[in-house]
Amino acid sequence: MLAVVAVAVPALALAKPLSVCTDANPDGFDVVQYNALVTTNASADVLFSRLVEYDAQAGKVVPAVAQSWTASDDGLTWTFKLRSDVQFGATDWFKPTRPLNADDVVFTFERVFNTQHPWYKTSPSGYPSVQSLQLNKLVKAVKKVDDHTVQFELNYPDATFLPTLTMGWASIYSAEYANKLGVAKAGDLNTKPVGSGPFVLKSFQKDAVIRYDANPNWFGGKPKAEKLIFAITPDATVRLQRLKAGECQIALAPKPLDIQSAKADKNLKVVDNAAFMTAFVAINTQHKPLDNALVRQAINYAFDAKTYLKTVFDGTAQDASRPFPPNTWSFDKDLGDYSYDPAKAKELLKKAGFPNGFETTIWTRPTGSVLNPNPKAGAELLQSDLAKVGIKATIKTIEWGELIKRGKAGEHDLLFMGWAGDNGDPDNFFTPQFSCAAVQSGTNFARYCDSQLDKLIADGKKVSDINQRTKLYRNAQKVIFDQALWVPLAYPTAYALTRANVSGYKVSPFGRQDFAGVTVN
Repeated sequence: MLAVVAVAVPALALAKPLSVCTDANPDGFDVVQYNALVTTNASADVLFSRLVEYDAQAGKVVPAVAQSWTASDDGLTWTFKLRSDVQFGATDWFKPTRPLNADDVVFTFERVFNTQHPWYKTSPSGYPSVQSLQLNKLVKAVKKVDDHTVQFELNYPDATFLPTLTMGWASIYSAEYANKLGVAKAGDLNTKPVGSGPFVLKSFQKDAVIRYDANPNWFGGKPKAEKLIFAITPDATVRLQRLKAGECQIALAPKPLDIQSAKADKNLKVVDNAAFMTAFVAINTQHKPLDNALVRQAINYAFDAKTYLKTVFDGTAQDASRPFPPNTWSFDKDLGDYSYDPAKAKELLKKAGFPNGFETTIWTRPTGSVLNPNPKAGAELLQSDLAKVGIKATIKTIEWGELIKRGKAGEHDLLFMGWAGDNGDPDNFFTPQFSCAAVQSGTNFARYCDSQLDKLIADGKKVSDINQRTKLYRNAQKVIFDQALWVPLAYPTAYALTRANVSGYKVSPFGRQDFAGVTVN
């Protein structure tokens, strides 16, 4: 005992808070209500845990709250055995009296799947990931077998079910805390969260800072940093300045020029990884004349993607042509792409009945991110290219939270957007971005609902054979390409900048954040 104390005291004396310069406010902390990555990072990644997690390095699903699981031969029953040592973090507003058990898992999932559950209607905007992935149709029931065993009964087999449980929406909530609050105070889940992740929330000041403390009882082991701070800093240049000044130890979503600057600074490090992400411009197919496929094709031909890539990403991304990156299985490299051809664009516009073009709007965010490092430059390039073929586009710059909200409502014409998959499965892009259910939930920013495409996507999840799924997904890619639902922009490399004295930080290809093992030396 004395030896342990003698070693621990100097380590505690040297422990430093970990400060991360982030690019935007989270929407809230009740993560199941949202699907923006910045919200997942601030809630699911630090405050909560899930039944299973996805190990990006190993490329497989691994245990988390569930220590093991089995599936029935018909794929309709999944049984999860829970760890007995998972503790919810104690906060200023709630002190748990018991470890996580099956009651918490059942509450978490029944809340979002069961329309008759008393907590189902507590989310004002519904559950976008659950609805867009059609999980409410997939899951028939979630049942407690005993305190440490839970069963999911499905209505049909789904090859993506297990990896889907690694996503932020599947974070486990405390049923004990929910019972204490009652439905009348359900909003506290969004402002005063309780989870079983590596950190607990202390405070949130919008546009300024989020403060967390380490959860000493986290089942993964106490985090290296005693305190975690998110310094909300929308301007990438300011993030770099704060990093250089030592105000932050990690800066997320750097601009390409800042990456070059950091490489030349001995006090900084550049961390990167090939991202499972796609940047794109969504074309709202419910707005005229964008409901015409010829018009959407013309927009694709009018855009000089190579100039865009060089100007906005400056060597930190690949040119995009499909919904997901080329290292994803089922990627169809033989489908072709829309090369820069203004004459072809004009020809298509004339054929569509718009020889003199038309007026439209381009929506974008005010500050940069991994998927859009320079929103202003990108929007102006698209505006200029469209003008050359007679399309007069007005740029609307809208704060990120409002942009997401209004984009989900389908108010936009052309929308600069990006999508990050969670586990390397192509369906991470197909269902949330191109299914009919995702039009209703709002994540299908092209607002395109087509029975043929919807069936291809649904069938791709019902079979487990990868060759059959590949064939279905290649057919789906052809529909998306022919209909020109997006202007694909880039497959970015995900970068972060750190101080040289930071160790243990890795960039996830899915945009997720793991700060539990990060040390500031």
